[in-house]
Amino acid sequence: MVIDFHTHIFPPKIIAARQDYACRDSCLGMLYSNPKAKMITAEELLTAMDEASIDRAVALNIGWESAELCTFTNNYLLESARRYPGRIIPFCTLPISDPSASLTELERCRSLGAKGIGELRTEHPEELARPPYQPLFDRIDQSGLICLFHASEPLGHTYPGKGLATPEKFYPFISHYPRLKIILAHLGGGMPFYHLMPEAEKVLANTAYDTAAAPFLYKPEIYRQVITLSGENKLLFGSDYPLMPYTRALKHLSDGKLEPDILAKVMQQNALNWLGEGQNGIG
Repeated sequence: MVIDFHTHIFPPKIIAARQDYACRDSCLGMLYSNPKAKMITAEELLTAMDEASIDRAVALNIGWESAELCTFTNNYLLESARRYPGRIIPFCTLPISDPSASLTELERCRSLGAKGIGELRTEHPEELARPPYQPLFDRIDQSGLICLFHASEPLGHTYPGKGLATPEKFYPFISHYPRLKIILAHLGGGMPFYHLMPEAEKVLANTAYDTAAAPFLYKPEIYRQVITLSGENKLLFGSDYPLMPYTRALKHLSDGKLEPDILAKVMQQNALNWLGEGQNGIG
């Protein structure tokens, strides 16, 4: 079994009117105003998964600004998971600038089968440690749901959607919620390095990293380095499909030349554990 922990799908209505919605929402505009930025439906994701022998995929939302668009697109993710049980794992988004509205949407999505929250986006993750957000993240923690965040590397080239959510901004938030299950996308923007600090290693005990967009950012050696730094149970395969073809994401991971047992963890077992479906649950 292969599990892809980072994909994105959209309702057909959003795809058909992407420019209109891009004008209404800055996150969509930043990521998808360029017609070359591919947007796909659940059915298109499943076709690609079948062609690449991917068994299951976490379908993520994006960081919509309005509660209305969060709800509309979350409904599509949840409905897609019901239509394709066992194939699509729904992660819903929240209007994160409004902690009260986020708590309401969290409870609604949780009751409808959401398995996690994400891909959350904020330029200032440290602000999520403030008191107004305490009820929201306490509830996520109590529910055992995963929070998957977009994370940015502080170095390198700029690109649409890179943002400013770098490791030092996440650390106060993670420190404030030590039991919260957190996945930082895009190899955590370099956060695995700090597992070499004993105090940070304790804080990051419930934090993991996905490989989304790694071929755009790093040499294939990155996978072994992250495992050496943070442990073999903290890395999850994520393609960021349809940002790039599955062939490219899978070849880049293969070129990392991980041992077969470690590769199996990255592509399957770690995902099951973080989702609470494995023998060794997290948290």
